[in-house]
Amino acid sequence: MRITGRARKFGDDINTDYIISSLRKKETLEPHELKNFLFEAIDPIFAESVQPDDLVVAGKNFGCGSAMEVAVTVMLASGIQAVLAKSFARTYYRNAINNGLVPIECDTGNIREGDRITVVIDGEGVSVRNEDTETASVGHALAGVPMEILTAGGIVPYMREHGGFGPS
Repeated sequence: MRITGRARKFGDDINTDYIISSLRKKETLEPHELKNFLFEAIDPIFAESVQPDDLVVAGKNFGCGSAMEVAVTVMLASGIQAVLAKSFARTYYRNAINNGLVPIECDTGNIREGDRITVVIDGEGVSVRNEDTETASVGHALAGVPMEILTAGGIVPYMREHGGFGPS
């Protein structure tokens, strides 16, 4: 799997209410409507500036807070394919995999807002290259069933294809 895109940089402890406000979720849970309010609490122009190949880049503990799935699906609705972070809240990480948003745990210190990033996930592991600074880092490997779920596009397509977990 190869993902390329423009970095959209955030800091540490980005909670799910920063991704999409609880106030907005009272109105609707439809990701294609909520995408207009993505990250509005910390970057009011983010939703109007996001492009389909953007990658969210953050520090530690990304996705902390409540375990709402819409915090993942709204990012996918905006065209974001992956989040690179130093660490993730476990529930957000699982929600990301289950919905087909690629979570990459790696050192994000050398990535700036707007940098062009290439992520390669293969049998060798995960490599992250900043094309602008020509620096690279290694991410935590995604393998086994989580990688199969991501490759399928999420848990629902995976279950349709495999009919369950384990040997066919």
